[in-house]
This record gives sequence, C-alpha cells and structure tokens, in this order.
Amino acid sequence: MLYKHMKNLKLSVVIPAYNEEDNIKSGVLQQVYDYLKKQKYSWEVLIVDDQSTDATIKAAKKAIRNTNGFRILEEPHRGKGGTVIAGMLAAKGQIVLFTDMDQATPLSEIEKFFPKFEKENSDVVIGVRSGRSGAPLSRKVMAWGFSFLRNVILRLPHKDTQCGFKAFTRDASEQIFSRLSEHYHTSQIKGAAVTAGFDIETLFVARKLGLKISESTVVWKHQESRRVSPLKDAWRGLLDLLRIRINDLQGKYNV
Repeated sequence: MLYKHMKNLKLSVVIPAYNEEDNIKSGVLQQVYDYLKKQKYSWEVLIVDDQSTDATIKAAKKAIRNTNGFRILEEPHRGKGGTVIAGMLAAKGQIVLFTDMDQATPLSEIEKFFPKFEKENSDVVIGVRSGRSGAPLSRKVMAWGFSFLRNVILRLPHKDTQCGFKAFTRDASEQIFSRLSEHYHTSQIKGAAVTAGFDIETLFVARKLGLKISESTVVWKHQESRRVSPLKDAWRGLLDLLRIRINDLQGKYNV
C-alpha cells in the first residue's frame, strides 16, 4: 500500500546517500520498492542526499521515476549524522527506520522489529549483526576496539551500536534527533565521513531520555566501503566518544 494519507503512515524509511551512484545503478532502490509494494501497510521512503559529488541525484531520480512513495531530500554536506537527522525529522511515519543504501541488511528485516514496538512497547529497536560474516579481520578488530572504548567511556551496554539499521517511534525520533540536530547541522565535513560517533550519541541520548531500547539480530552481509579509513576513523571515533562524555558532564543532554 503506497502512501496516500500522510498522517496515517506506518513506516518511514530514511536512506542517507553520499556518492551512491554505483549502488543505485545496481538496483538497490528497486529492491526496496519491490519489498514495500507487497506490504499491506502504508509507507514512504526518503532518500537524503549529502550533497553528493557524483550522479547520485540523477541516478536516484531515474530509479524512482515509475514509483510512488519515494522522495528525495537534497541537503548540504554534513556527513552521515546530519543527513540522517534531516531525514528522520522530515519523516512522517509512526515508525521511522534509517538504513544504508547498500542494503547490507535487507529492508525485509524490519518485520523482526514490529513486534518489539507493538507487543513490547519499545521506543527504539536496533539491529545486531551476528558474527559479521564476510568482514575482513581488520574491520573486526576495529569493531572490537571501538566496542571496548565505548563501554569504558560511556557504559553503553548494547551488543552492536554501529549497525546501520535502527528504528524509532515517531515520538522517540523527534525527542532524540531534535537534541542532536544543532551539532550535526553546524558541523563542517569535507569528503566522505562515516561519523562513527553518531550512532553512539543517538543511543546515549535515548538512554538519557529513559526510552526503552530493544535489540534484534538481523541478517547482514559485508559490503566493502570506500569511506572506511582505519586509522582516521578510529581516531575520529575516539574523539566522538570523548566529546559525548564531555557533553554529558556539561549537562547538554539533560532532559
């Protein structure tokens, strides 16, 4: 069921995009549409472009030209964090999911999340990758190291904070991302930016707000990213963890 009554949308899917021309041409948006058009609930898809320097916008418009329920937001370049926030705050669904363009976790995994919202009254549901099959050893070591530092500095108990498949109730999304928008909407970014701290800060703020966060194991297939620079991203991730801790000590996340 395509979106006809915006106020009654069940699901919004937010897909950030920065230089995703190749992924789009491979058919990922068609995969998203093929899944959603079979569903009985109402939905929308927001493709949020982070001022791509390739033909992402052109490719996206071509891919969705014969579909309903898709829209494209063209944003200034702020990195993944600012791009996701813009999409989340523009979304209209009762449940709002952000997911990666490469569909490393297929959209169909959202079916595992619905019971968490409907039966367990969760405010936030995050995907947990099982074993990270296919990822190179270097990426697994990076993930372990980041997880260790995250637990030491912020005491976040979640198994997998970095999986790019997270969903929120509309109310939770507004509470969390409105608090994060100032920093990410004013940040200066050059080139591709993974911004590892964004996912951490999202969950940290959710906990500060007392929201119920649930986890669900999801299918995940490693997709090699041009944006990953081990040393640069590890250093930036550490700085993000420290920034979040300092912000918390200064009371910036207080309810």
